[in-house]
Amino acid sequence: MAIAALQLAVSTIAQANDSAAELSIGGLQFVRSNDIAMESEELRIALDRVSVRYQFANTTGKPVTLTVAFPLPDIDLSEADNIALPSSDPINFVDFETRIDGTPTPLTIDQRAVIGDKDVSALLHQFKLPLLPIGTREIRVADLPAATRTRLIDEGLLMPAGTSDNGRQQYAPGWVTKTSAVRQQAFPPGRKVLVEHEYRPSVGASSDTILRWILRHSTALSSEVERYRRDYCITDAFLAELDKRAGTGQANTAMLRERRVSYVLKTGANWAGPIKAFRLTIDPGGSDRLVSFCPGKLKAATTNPLEYTASDFKPETDLRILIIGKF
Repeated sequence: MAIAALQLAVSTIAQANDSAAELSIGGLQFVRSNDIAMESEELRIALDRVSVRYQFANTTGKPVTLTVAFPLPDIDLSEADNIALPSSDPINFVDFETRIDGTPTPLTIDQRAVIGDKDVSALLHQFKLPLLPIGTREIRVADLPAATRTRLIDEGLLMPAGTSDNGRQQYAPGWVTKTSAVRQQAFPPGRKVLVEHEYRPSVGASSDTILRWILRHSTALSSEVERYRRDYCITDAFLAELDKRAGTGQANTAMLRERRVSYVLKTGANWAGPIKAFRLTIDPGGSDRLVSFCPGKLKAATTNPLEYTASDFKPETDLRILIIGKF
């Protein structure tokens, strides 16, 4: 009976972890410059919205123009069914918006499709197919003309994807979509520039949590549990509170679920000196939800346990945030 119960528990969490994997997304990135200093950065991470508020200062006596980029994660369409895409927009799939000194400021979006080192964008354009086939632009392979389907298969753009009920080979898109957004931004001398950026995050989701007592004590899951401990800095106090809520039984009777958000922080440090004042606020969407992440050099505020600050801050690691609760 014990073996059967363990097998059932392992099967349950395996199915839960198949639900959706999060993409790592960060904020704006700037071409490296010793002329622009970041006076402050306020980062707020919630499950429905990530917002960043930067304040820059030109440290020279002349105008400085920099390339500002928002690098979006690559989408491997061979794994797209397991990725949490925030929006069905095939171009701006995280619904990002940018404002400069309060004025909406568009970025120019560039999108390409590649297979290995080969750019296949032109071939997709030739057949009037989207580079990121999601939402209303999803490709119905069976509806493509036979000649088009054969060409795409021969070029490696369509990959085998199982068989139909009648045994016919099925195919699905197999390229990688690369998307970036850029603009040129001027920083005039003698004044500060406020840059605000926000988007919908990619949120990983599981209908259970591997950290429940019966699952984390499974030998089969020990390496994954250790990864959780390392990636999210899980403490004994966190686990004790989780056990109090979830109990030690086989079934997830408390209906606790995981949500995961990753934020690329360290690659943005391209300005003169450290960030003078940095503040991170995490909004889990409910006061009863458990939150764990690795704060590094960030210090928790005394008035809000989910607010962290640092002075003269230089990001050295990215953020991985785990939220457990009822959703």
